Amino acid sequence: MVKLTKIYTRGGDSGETSLGDGARVPKDDIRVAAYGAVDEANAAIGLARSALGADLADLNEKSKLADAILERVLNDMFDLGADLCTPEDGKRANGALRVTPDQPVRLEQEIDAVNDALDPLESFVLPGGSAAAAHMHLARTITRRAERLVVTLARTSAVNPAVVTYLNRLSDLLFVLARHCNDGGKGDVLWKPGANR
Repeated sequence: MVKLTKIYTRGGDSGETSLGDGARVPKDDIRVAAYGAVDEANAAIGLARSALGADLADLNEKSKLADAILERVLNDMFDLGADLCTPEDGKRANGALRVTPDQPVRLEQEIDAVNDALDPLESFVLPGGSAAAAHMHLARTITRRAERLVVTLARTSAVNPAVVTYLNRLSDLLFVLARHCNDGGKGDVLWKPGANR
């Protein structure tokens, strides 16, 4: 377990930060941007989870399912951040926390389980409906940005392929959870192409 006794270190005051292997890099380094976007996506997922209900006792069974899934995802996202923060070829690469291929497989199983109960899609879905669904869509788009930044990082540095796969599946999971939160798709707001021309 990580123990933090002091929140500020002043180590970043010069515009640099430390990676997991101790290397110092500029704060706008693509690696920092990638794990920063993962952190941002995680915060949006936390907001989506809070929109399910402030008190678990007030949650219905559908919300409890989504809550349990998102609780696991929030933890996984810290694993992704730790993985990306420690370069695969860095000084401390051995023993570093890495995302495993089983983690995106679990997401696939959750996607299938949630999607099986949804109404079939008849159009593209707009990011609306319930507050929880709208928050899921926001988290989904931030997750897609994180995925793009990780792909950019992978062009120049070794990146654990399970990280990219996880982010790709996570955006799909957030999409089906948004529909799940919209009364199983019945409350989806559907795109009407050219409706306002």
